Amino acid sequence: MTVDDRQDLEQILAEAEQIQGVSLWQDAWRRLRRNRLASASMVALIGLALAAFLTPLIPLQSPIDKDLNHRQFMPPSVQPAVMGSRTELQFEQNRLTAELAKHAALVASLTAESVETEDTDRRAEIASRLKQLRRVGHPFNQLWNDLDPVAWSMCRARVAIFGDYAVPSIFGCDQLGRDVLSRIMWGARVSLTVGLVATLVSLLIGVSYGAIAGYFGGWVDATMMRVVDTLYSVPFIFVVIFLMTFLGEDSVKARLESLGVDQLTIFYLIIGAIYWLTMSRVVRGQVLSLRHEPFVEAARTIGASPARIVFRHLVPNVLGVVIVYLTLTIPAVMLFEAFLSFLGLGVSPPDVSWGLLLKDGVDALSSVKLFWWMVVFPGAALALTLFALNFLGDGLRDALDPKMKNRD
Repeated sequence: MTVDDRQDLEQILAEAEQIQGVSLWQDAWRRLRRNRLASASMVALIGLALAAFLTPLIPLQSPIDKDLNHRQFMPPSVQPAVMGSRTELQFEQNRLTAELAKHAALVASLTAESVETEDTDRRAEIASRLKQLRRVGHPFNQLWNDLDPVAWSMCRARVAIFGDYAVPSIFGCDQLGRDVLSRIMWGARVSLTVGLVATLVSLLIGVSYGAIAGYFGGWVDATMMRVVDTLYSVPFIFVVIFLMTFLGEDSVKARLESLGVDQLTIFYLIIGAIYWLTMSRVVRGQVLSLRHEPFVEAARTIGASPARIVFRHLVPNVLGVVIVYLTLTIPAVMLFEAFLSFLGLGVSPPDVSWGLLLKDGVDALSSVKLFWWMVVFPGAALALTLFALNFLGDGLRDALDPKMKNRD
């Protein structure tokens, strides 16, 4: 090799080292960002999810406090709102902050008395009273329903930051005088959680089932797919109705609650458990086309177990298709939840979801007077979210499809 050839080769190698390769996921992300509609949908969904999570921190009105005397079917208004101002609540000075201060002083007084007293009976009585004050008698329980520890902490932070201020009823009030904007935001927490949890349940079951069937093939695949075909023939709406009715029976419900499982969690799991069939078929078809690829044969050669081959080699290679199908399953699950809540079989009061809000809106429709805000705002929230999820799903499908790579 001549000196000139060596120099040319070294120059080519130097230029090659400066070229950075682009992985499938990096290329998909680049193409997804170039899809303006999908990118805008993704930003909107992230914003909605963040707002739903932070709802207890946002200075909204109570989603459960009723005012039949003054706010029933009140149209959208910018009239200032004060937390705890309704007379029937009997809050100190008709303000939440004053009632919280009164409650804290009572708790401190009882705690001090418990420390000072030597009477064991009185001390037990005080302990029972403190337990009741902290769990049931707290002012928060009159304005919000069944707050989890995180939401409770955010409500405390909200009061510390905003005091008694609350956003006016710019979306109007419902038939019981409850603020529609607040109920939409709290309903978003339930509807989005249903969509995510149920979809993840269907993902876990469907991907595992389909990958195992596709990898083993033969009689295993045939048997597992016949089970899927049989389940496809079952009208799932009747299954859901039966399960929700059975699990909602008082004795069964009490037994589940003693185990720490509430009806809403069961609702999430039931919906997820019926949406895995199509996912399993999609994953099975992808795995059937990959199971004889060289990387699978290499894994078998070095002694990898079937479980390792399925979940460490095959499943990661079908994630593109799974992610696309996932974004299209979430809106289907949310729509199904809305349908069940609309029929009165899903989320039940005092919990709230978008489907339940639409049911309230339809119930409020009248030929005499049209309470349009009861239908327009919850319907718009659900419709725009479903549109965004579908646009994002279409964008992900195009971004992850290698055949679309050179069509930008």
